[in-house]
Amino acid sequence: MIRLNLTAAPEWLELAPGLRLQVAPLTTALMVLARADAALEALPEDASQEELALVMAKSVARRAVLDWEGVGDAMGQPTHVSPDAIDALLEIWPVFEAFQTQYVARGLLLDAEKNASAPSPSGPSAGATAIAQPAKRAVPIAPHD
Repeated sequence: MIRLNLTAAPEWLELAPGLRLQVAPLTTALMVLARADAALEALPEDASQEELALVMAKSVARRAVLDWEGVGDAMGQPTHVSPDAIDALLEIWPVFEAFQTQYVARGLLLDAEKNASAPSPSGPSAGATAIAQPAKRAVPIAPHD
């Protein structure tokens, strides 16, 4: 069952002890904007899945992260959310993994679920693959006298 969040209120994610991110809801609009990010377009054709995942996570995070707690600069002073700071934060492996698991994966799981059915370009069974064996030809019945 898909649970609809009709309030569209931001939520807090705890990614590590003392590190929390306030994120906007993972909406279709957010994902569409993230997928259109110039950084994704700049990736070479032969980019690895890992490179693609990191660039996509950063793209999503730059649009989703509204605020945070527990993030500081090199001197230990709290720092404000910015695109460069978000990118730097996601370079920390445990933070990247937690963000992927707690935020991005939820949207991707729903995306995978909706793609579980065969495509239907022009009718309910047009894109479906037949799995039943063909019927055997019926043996003709001799007419009765």
